[in-house]
Amino acid sequence: MVDDTVLSALRAFAAERNWAQFHTPANLAKSISIEAAELLEHYQWGEEADLAEVRDELADVLTYCYQLAMRLELDPDQIVLEKLEKTRVKYPAPKG
Repeated sequence: MVDDTVLSALRAFAAERNWAQFHTPANLAKSISIEAAELLEHYQWGEEADLAEVRDELADVLTYCYQLAMRLELDPDQIVLEKLEKTRVKYPAPKG
């Protein structure tokens, strides 16, 4: 589901800047948390937020998530689908 174009673009962007040296799993995990906090900040005082700003922060979160998955040699689609299956078992849909 994740377009190879996105992953290729992220790889190229980081390579052009020689950022791989900084993209340790720990640094990427920290960056995810920081960017997620910046996303949450837009909802700090209410339910409404500027969509353009939320969009940018969400893109930052996703970017670091993809980069961490690539660094750990994990397929983002596969790990999401596997986790969804675990969650489906844990929280089955109501019958009827």
